[in-house]
Amino acid sequence: MEIRDILLRQKHDLDVELSNPFIKRNITIDDKALESNIIKVVIGPRRAGKSTFVLRSIEKAKFAYINFDDERLIKIEDYDNLLKYLKEIFGEFKYLILDEIQNVPRWELFINRLQRSGYNLIITGSNSMLLSKELSTHLTGRHLDTLVLPFSFKEFLSAKKVEVKTKDNSVEEVGKIIKSLREYLDVGGFPEIVTKNLNQKDYLNTLVDSVVLKDIVNRYNIRFSSLIYNLVKYLIENFSHEASLNSIKNTLHLNSVHTVDNYVRYICEAFLIFRINKFSVKSKERAGFGSKIYVIDNGIVNAYSFKFSEDTGKLMENTVAIELMRRSEVFKRFTVNYWRNVQKKEVDFVIKDGIRVRQLIQVTYASSKETIKDREIKNLLIASTELKCSDLLVITWDYEAEEKVKGKKIRFVPLWKWLLNL
Repeated sequence: MEIRDILLRQKHDLDVELSNPFIKRNITIDDKALESNIIKVVIGPRRAGKSTFVLRSIEKAKFAYINFDDERLIKIEDYDNLLKYLKEIFGEFKYLILDEIQNVPRWELFINRLQRSGYNLIITGSNSMLLSKELSTHLTGRHLDTLVLPFSFKEFLSAKKVEVKTKDNSVEEVGKIIKSLREYLDVGGFPEIVTKNLNQKDYLNTLVDSVVLKDIVNRYNIRFSSLIYNLVKYLIENFSHEASLNSIKNTLHLNSVHTVDNYVRYICEAFLIFRINKFSVKSKERAGFGSKIYVIDNGIVNAYSFKFSEDTGKLMENTVAIELMRRSEVFKRFTVNYWRNVQKKEVDFVIKDGIRVRQLIQVTYASSKETIKDREIKNLLIASTELKCSDLLVITWDYEAEEKVKGKKIRFVPLWKWLLNL
């Protein structure tokens, strides 16, 4: 098939996509950035809705589009031909969207040349390292990053047409919200599963396998792909647990900690899992500690794991971790760690603003004060004293209160309210 035919087919698929109903995302690309020559970079997991988000952000403007997730385009050597066909197919355009650009060999040279030629570029990709942390070394122009994750709970409710008031929701309305929350914890937020009612297990198994093959095994020329698949399975099954590189090496009988470190990093870069580091005031100490592993979407936990997890508390914790990741990227004002002292007392999340600890968060599947374990409160109080933090939050299932415990105020907030910022 000729390049022109490939691009025509992509345009047809694009037109079909734009004709479908759209769930408004709670993220935006700054209007000033859209108008400027800053390179707009949109990153996130495969099938999280990056392309749709970009297209809806500029759909009233003229644009051209290429999807480099097509192996026939990756082999092209003459990029000038691409630009010629784009002008023929799309006419004059204001924006040039380059989808999954990380698949193009030496993509940064192509991008730099396009920017120097005056193109207003929006690029997307499913590799966090390639398209975010290393951009400043690759690109000559400035860039703006936007993270697109699977649906937040608010977006999930919008897709399911469940209305939420900012206050004074009736008992019946709260019941509907909590019912939707249980579904969200189970199926997650990948847009096609939520909006098209696709088979969750088949869809996400295929997605994870595709990510492992395309974005890890093929990209890094890994000879023994079974090692990566086993590691992905292990990490997903052990979500929300602390895991050191050495313990992973011993459990999976891998050759070296260095190999484990590389493989785990590849899996993180491909947006399957992410890590939250242990809190320490010293960066060198943080680097030596283990991490807690979280999965980028709860649907993957329930679909891909060979041991189905019925632990709602762990799924709640994973959901909070994802939401904290989302908020930290949006506001870029805080970082997230977990805390554990030498006596192994633990607090799920430490929210840090610069060097100041701003908030401590525990997550528990509790519907009343009596079902909250004493050790969770005790650990929160110990961490509060050690880290000099007075903002103490316990995210519960549906228990809400504000209490003083040993002279310290603790807020108890239901998960659904915390997710919706109510």
